[in-house]
Amino acid sequence: MAKKLNITPLHDRVIVQPAAAEEKSAGGIIIPDTAKEKPQRGVVLAAGPGKKDDPTTVKAGDTVLYGKYAGSELTVEGIEYLIMRESDILAIV
Repeated sequence: MAKKLNITPLHDRVIVQPAAAEEKSAGGIIIPDTAKEKPQRGVVLAAGPGKKDDPTTVKAGDTVLYGKYAGSELTVEGIEYLIMRESDILAIV
Protein backbone atom coordinates (compact mmCIF):
# COMPACT_ATOMS: atom_id res chain seq x y z
CA MET A 1 0.00 0.00 0.00
CA ALA A 2 1.15 3.55 -0.68
CA LYS A 3 2.32 6.00 1.95
CA LYS A 4 -0.20 8.21 3.73
CA LEU A 5 -1.86 10.84 1.54
CA ASN A 6 -2.27 14.45 2.60
CA ILE A 7 -5.63 14.55 0.82
CA THR A 8 -8.94 14.05 2.63
CA PRO A 9 -11.96 13.29 0.43
CA LEU A 10 -15.21 15.07 1.24
CA HIS A 11 -18.74 13.68 1.59
CA ASP A 12 -19.12 10.39 -0.34
CA ARG A 13 -15.83 10.64 -2.27
CA VAL A 14 -13.20 7.89 -2.16
CA ILE A 15 -9.53 7.89 -3.19
CA VAL A 16 -8.44 4.64 -4.86
CA GLN A 17 -5.01 3.46 -5.98
CA PRO A 18 -5.61 1.41 -9.14
CA ALA A 19 -4.01 -2.03 -9.41
CA ALA A 20 -1.25 -2.50 -11.99
CA ALA A 21 -2.35 -3.45 -15.51
CA GLU A 22 -2.01 -7.11 -16.46
CA GLU A 23 1.32 -7.97 -18.11
CA LYS A 24 0.26 -11.41 -19.43
CA SER A 25 -3.01 -12.89 -20.65
CA ALA A 26 -4.49 -16.03 -19.11
CA GLY A 27 -2.91 -18.03 -21.95
CA GLY A 28 0.57 -16.65 -21.21
CA ILE A 29 0.75 -14.12 -24.05
CA ILE A 30 2.63 -10.95 -23.11
CA ILE A 31 0.41 -7.88 -23.60
CA PRO A 32 2.11 -4.82 -25.17
CA ASP A 33 1.69 -1.38 -23.53
CA THR A 34 -0.57 -0.16 -26.34
CA ALA A 35 -3.10 -2.98 -25.79
CA LYS A 36 -3.26 -2.95 -21.98
CA GLU A 37 -6.67 -2.19 -20.53
CA LYS A 38 -7.27 0.27 -17.76
CA PRO A 39 -7.57 -1.70 -14.49
CA GLN A 40 -10.98 -1.90 -12.80
CA ARG A 41 -9.69 -2.97 -9.39
CA GLY A 42 -7.90 -0.99 -6.73
CA VAL A 43 -7.29 -0.34 -3.04
CA VAL A 44 -9.14 2.37 -1.12
CA LEU A 45 -6.63 4.76 0.47
CA ALA A 46 -9.09 7.23 2.00
CA ALA A 47 -12.85 7.65 2.23
CA GLY A 48 -14.97 10.64 3.16
CA PRO A 49 -17.51 10.51 6.00
CA GLY A 50 -20.49 10.15 3.68
CA LYS A 51 -23.65 12.19 3.24
CA LYS A 52 -25.90 13.40 6.04
CA ASP A 53 -28.09 10.28 6.29
CA ASP A 54 -25.87 7.88 4.32
CA PRO A 55 -22.41 7.07 5.77
CA THR A 56 -19.79 5.49 3.50
CA THR A 57 -19.54 1.70 3.59
CA VAL A 58 -15.99 1.35 2.25
CA LYS A 59 -12.94 2.09 4.38
CA ALA A 60 -9.22 2.48 3.84
CA GLY A 61 -7.57 -0.83 2.93
CA ASP A 62 -10.60 -2.34 1.13
CA THR A 63 -9.98 -3.81 -2.33
CA VAL A 64 -12.77 -2.69 -4.64
CA LEU A 65 -14.07 -3.14 -8.18
CA TYR A 66 -15.25 -0.01 -10.00
CA GLY A 67 -16.64 0.96 -13.40
CA LYS A 68 -14.33 1.22 -16.40
CA TYR A 69 -14.65 5.01 -16.74
CA ALA A 70 -15.30 5.81 -13.06
CA GLY A 71 -13.62 8.65 -11.24
CA SER A 72 -11.19 11.40 -12.07
CA GLU A 73 -7.47 10.80 -12.38
CA LEU A 74 -5.27 12.53 -9.82
CA THR A 75 -1.45 12.57 -9.70
CA VAL A 76 0.29 13.26 -6.40
CA GLU A 77 4.10 13.09 -6.19
CA GLY A 78 4.21 11.13 -9.45
CA ILE A 79 1.75 8.43 -8.33
CA GLU A 80 -1.60 7.98 -10.12
CA TYR A 81 -4.80 7.83 -8.04
CA LEU A 82 -8.51 7.96 -8.78
CA ILE A 83 -11.01 10.03 -6.85
CA MET A 84 -14.61 8.89 -7.29
CA ARG A 85 -18.00 8.79 -5.65
CA GLU A 86 -18.77 5.76 -3.54
CA SER A 87 -21.67 5.00 -5.90
CA ASP A 88 -19.12 4.35 -8.70
CA ILE A 89 -17.78 1.39 -6.70
CA LEU A 90 -19.42 -1.85 -7.77
CA ALA A 91 -18.17 -4.30 -5.13
CA ILE A 92 -15.75 -4.89 -2.26
CA VAL A 93 -13.55 -7.90 -3.01
